[in-house]
Amino acid sequence: MYARIRNLREDADLLQRDIAQILNCTQVCYSNYEMGKRDIPTDVLIKLANFYHTSVDYLLGETDVRAPYPKNHK
Repeated sequence: MYARIRNLREDADLLQRDIAQILNCTQVCYSNYEMGKRDIPTDVLIKLANFYHTSVDYLLGETDVRAPYPKNHK
């Protein structure tokens, strides 16, 4: 999972501080997410999945399909 969020960030040519700003956390906090030193809260995983237009399952390594799931419209 940690390599996936790092690779997505690098593929988007973004710095850790850029993603930290989006997540409203510090660069150090985000760096700890990428290195696996800190568990990523569910709400942060959702924000990352939405930002990168993918699914939480993709971020977690449960699937290799990068496309997000369709939204349920009720």
